[in-house]
Amino acid sequence: MTMMTGAEIVIRCLQEEKVEYVFGYPGGSVLFIYDELFKQDKVKHILVRHEQAAVHAADAYSRSTRHVGVAMVTSGPGATNAVTGIATAYMDSIPLVVISGQVSTTYIGQDAFQECDTVGITRPCVKHNFLVKNVQDLAATFKKAFYIANSGRPGPVVIDVPKDVTAARCKFTYPSGIKLRSYNPVIKGHSGQIKKAVQLLADARRPMIYSGGGVILSNAAKSLTRLTRLLDFPITNTLMGLGGYPGTDRQFLGMPGMHGTVEANMAMQHCDVLLAVGTRFDDRVIGDPEDFSAIARKIIHVDIDPSSISKRVRVDVPIVGNVPDVLEEMIRLLENRAEKKDIAGWWAEIEGWRARQCMKYAMDGDVIMPQYVIEKLWEITRGDAIVASDVGQHQMWAAQYYKFDQPRRWLNSGGLGTMGVGLPYAIGAAFAHPDRQVVCVTGDGSIQMCIQELSTAKQFGLPIKIVNLNNRYLGMVRQWQEMFYSRRYSQTYMDSIPDFVKLAEAYGHVGIRVEKPEEVEPALKRAFVDHKDDLVFLDIRTAREANVFPMVAAGKGLSEMILASENM
Repeated sequence: MTMMTGAEIVIRCLQEEKVEYVFGYPGGSVLFIYDELFKQDKVKHILVRHEQAAVHAADAYSRSTRHVGVAMVTSGPGATNAVTGIATAYMDSIPLVVISGQVSTTYIGQDAFQECDTVGITRPCVKHNFLVKNVQDLAATFKKAFYIANSGRPGPVVIDVPKDVTAARCKFTYPSGIKLRSYNPVIKGHSGQIKKAVQLLADARRPMIYSGGGVILSNAAKSLTRLTRLLDFPITNTLMGLGGYPGTDRQFLGMPGMHGTVEANMAMQHCDVLLAVGTRFDDRVIGDPEDFSAIARKIIHVDIDPSSISKRVRVDVPIVGNVPDVLEEMIRLLENRAEKKDIAGWWAEIEGWRARQCMKYAMDGDVIMPQYVIEKLWEITRGDAIVASDVGQHQMWAAQYYKFDQPRRWLNSGGLGTMGVGLPYAIGAAFAHPDRQVVCVTGDGSIQMCIQELSTAKQFGLPIKIVNLNNRYLGMVRQWQEMFYSRRYSQTYMDSIPDFVKLAEAYGHVGIRVEKPEEVEPALKRAFVDHKDDLVFLDIRTAREANVFPMVAAGKGLSEMILASENM
């Protein structure tokens, strides 16, 4: 055992957890830790330009890998700036460890310079948080934090470290394991419940599989694909679950919910057995719970988090457990069954809904349709890029028209709907996957919220491609104002939008303006081929009042969809 300062212990703990990158921004309360970072090279620090971006980048690093993301900020405004990123990760169950500096223990509660109650502020939006007041507790706290963040239903954990704790000394040993008496997530699903579920699936005449982000987070995509193909059932992936099942496959019906396809929503509404996997019956997925429950169906719900089961919709067969383990047990039982119900009639009904071609859109002369841009992006990247999206209409178009065949290729803020995540997400993904194409799909409103991170991308030479669907509006809000507020476009038109091409060039990047449909494909090819190693900002002037369809209005049921053809 070696005597170390608290700052040295923090770095050693990160090394023990095999942390490759820490995304952060220095300040007074964390200077001892930053000094120790300087003295070693195992843990690399990525300097962002705003603490919110540090947490978003760590979040994306985690989403695109199987690792816990790590961010570090100073006390006071550093910690409060990080809260949006922490809440974003919390809503989407992303495993993070966020290290925040704190004023010295003798100053806590004295309204000291850059003091805030980080534990109190973050308590509602973390899985757990710690205030470490004794240097001897640091190592065990880090071990607990990484374990809690990445086990059960994942989530962010904050470690608040006072400055004097980072200066104090003690002997260092890192725990080889951890056991928490009050925290023991269930891993293995109940065998009796799994057998009931398998029997329901085998007897189903109109089955449907509905999967969400839990499939991605638990690395269950392969198991889900095997089960779905074994059963020949239709399947839908939520916004957070895209890539959990191949988006180009015949059995995939598209995304469900507010902007889902007709075939996915109608199959969800009219099935007789619904297998819900790693999802939570979100309001943006099922619409009105009473309407959704009006049609009788048996519901099987598999999730690691017992609090998510029967939270919004009563289920018939709850199964609490690790998703891939439960699915593998289902597969084993189903493979041993000889009988298989004929569901050809159900597939014929689904094909009838599919024939309505709800995703079809009309080109509009010399105006660039945003859907067309995403389709071309998918073609040119061969569907193999990591796509980080901001929040808004562009997010929905990307989800609808970019076909994700693999998990962890789609990074977006689903639960909190945080504008500004796109560029920091792309940065985190670029560090995690330096050999992959990384694209940020954004809009003229969202991109400006963290646009300072163009400086971070320049410093580290990240060849991100930014596809800005520029309609000169806060598009999604404007769409709601058009449809539900009699076209009163209150504060959704931006009177002063920067010249994004010049702005990109000012940061040292390549800027390309695209104004006609025939320019879209050449511009994308130029970005991905001619400027393969550069960050390219594509400012694409799209149709100003294009809307996202299909759409289920807030408070309506899944069968009450508004289609583009009905709204022209």
